[in-house]
Amino acid sequence: MVLFIIALLLLLILPNLNRQRERAEATHRQAMVGRVQTQVDLYLNDHPDQKSVSFSDLRKGDYLTKEQMEKAQKLKIVIKGHDVKG
Repeated sequence: MVLFIIALLLLLILPNLNRQRERAEATHRQAMVGRVQTQVDLYLNDHPDQKSVSFSDLRKGDYLTKEQMEKAQKLKIVIKGHDVKG
């Protein structure tokens, strides 16, 4: 009887945990997109002659740390021209 109750609780809890994990990942991705977009804007403000920006530009100019750049690439965030997409 106790095992049945535990199994029932697990069946109710696990789908909710997966949804919450997906929401947390989406929120983290959006926050990272915003952070990278801010750094792109700062870079373009400092380099108005630039037509496009890459992660290597942001890294060379110390606009992003190595860890931030790795997270952004892991989350498949892309810089297209002046816009950041996640």
